[in-house]
Amino acid sequence: MATESPRWSTSSYSDNGGQCVAVATNLVASTGTIPVRDSKVPDGPAHPLRADAFTAFVAGVKRDAFGPV
Repeated sequence: MATESPRWSTSSYSDNGGQCVAVATNLVASTGTIPVRDSKVPDGPAHPLRADAFTAFVAGVKRDAFGPV
């Protein structure tokens, strides 16, 4: 169990009306995961993603692999 607290951050592109997520990359070394949460609900649930899955997701976003919502 990790005793380190998550240090939440959002993208520098997050100034878009609150439609963003927060991530805590500081836990990768101790847990192998990157917790992700809704930045509008800081006391809500955080979903831990395996570091490799998060990296693949970010790469997909950068190449516009997911299309419009």
